Amino acid sequence: MDVIKVKANSRTAAVAGAIAGVIREHHRAEVQAIGAGAVNQAVKALVLAKGYLSEDGISVVCIPEFVDVEIDEKVRTAVKLVIEPR
Repeated sequence: MDVIKVKANSRTAAVAGAIAGVIREHHRAEVQAIGAGAVNQAVKALVLAKGYLSEDGISVVCIPEFVDVEIDEKVRTAVKLVIEPR
């Protein structure tokens, strides 16, 4: 399962659809975002995905955590949202 990476200019609906699709298929999704704009888009997408999944009778919980990510030989701190069925 791949990590869904979100940028500040990511389309919220597209990310939400990806989250919902991964939850339906793998019963677990991981979303990663670096920076305030990206985290904002990720959280909005999570809210949309929760609505999409509730139509299928799937309730989800989100567990946020910090992770260190290496980009261009620099370590950056990202927010990772682990989303699982309740």
